[in-house]
Amino acid sequence: MQTITQKFNVEEVRKDFPILQREVNGKRLVYLDNGATAQKPQSVIDSLNNYYTQENANIHRGVHTLSQEATSAYEEARVQMREFLNAQHTEEIIFTKGTTDGINLVASSFGRFNLKEGDEILITAMEHHSNIVPWQMICEEKGAKLKVAPINDQGELILDELYDLITERTKLVAIVHISNTLGTVNPVKEIIAKAHEKGAKVLVDGAQSAPHMQVDVRDLDADFYVFSMHKVFGPTGVGILYGKKEILESLPPYQGGGDMIKTVTFEKTTYNELPHKFEAGTPNIADGIATKAALDYLQQFSWDEIHNHEMELLEYATKRLKTIEGLRIIGEAKEKASVISFVIDGVHAYDLGVLVDKMGVAVRTGHHCTQPLMERFGILGTVRASFAFYNTKEEIDVLVNAIERAKNMLI
Repeated sequence: MQTITQKFNVEEVRKDFPILQREVNGKRLVYLDNGATAQKPQSVIDSLNNYYTQENANIHRGVHTLSQEATSAYEEARVQMREFLNAQHTEEIIFTKGTTDGINLVASSFGRFNLKEGDEILITAMEHHSNIVPWQMICEEKGAKLKVAPINDQGELILDELYDLITERTKLVAIVHISNTLGTVNPVKEIIAKAHEKGAKVLVDGAQSAPHMQVDVRDLDADFYVFSMHKVFGPTGVGILYGKKEILESLPPYQGGGDMIKTVTFEKTTYNELPHKFEAGTPNIADGIATKAALDYLQQFSWDEIHNHEMELLEYATKRLKTIEGLRIIGEAKEKASVISFVIDGVHAYDLGVLVDKMGVAVRTGHHCTQPLMERFGILGTVRASFAFYNTKEEIDVLVNAIERAKNMLI
């Protein structure tokens, strides 16, 4: 990991993100949809431009200069990601299209190789659809059972009940680290330890945690950890699957073709070594290379500084939003990240989202790909404001004022 070279200063940080300087509907943009995707610093944008103007070539197996340069840059990004996650081996870092792709890879490869009729997969009531549907599909195919751990009214896992659901039949626990809707931070290290006691493997959906906290996969002892770089201030279309080397080596490939092969005849194909066994076809080269620029940018700061700033934003926003009559926050766990979902009596979330956008404020509305969670709370959807380290208290004031004005128009 790089040493810290810059003291965190939000106003200076904001200058690194060109889009934060633009206007929307005649107002300075207030971007509070970081849970869906984060904005990109200039260094990431420059990395993409550099690849296409200076290095554009297909990687691996090429002998010419451009291919060698692009391959080196791509593999340097993999090394940087190993350090970012504190993985033991570079081969444990698999490039994917994103969190969803990573989960589907594990569901397909691990599920088809390990599941049989009567086995169980355990998820929780706060999972994103991407951590529900792939397990439903593989369970249906294999005759396995999908079990769901409940949550309480604050949006926290009921841990005793979750642990009771882990049995000798449980082959895998798939759990979100931070809920994209509730902001709940789950005690995944403790859950992983409990699952391992029963012989179950654990996949952690880190889509919302990788941008907000230091992730150490060896300390967590996670078997699989997945996330998307577009939420970690990097480019779209590229994600990371971390898997323990010995587990990945034991699994069959997910897709066929390209770099995942060693030899091909019409009679038999032999597969490549890790990590290439799980990276079929031409990868997303430019965006893979730009992941290194995103990680380099983040590593200027300490995670404590980022966390402290975001917690100040969460506390301030929670206090300010609770002054709005009729507003109810969905998800008030003791351990939360910088995400607030809320409903307002008599106001449809979509209508509110449209009106605050007219005032330059970007929030997310709807079920946030967590329809079972919405059903648990008896609602159709919420408005969600999700904060990053480049957001400010002044932007929260703009949000609150915009909500008040929109509410007066709608009621």
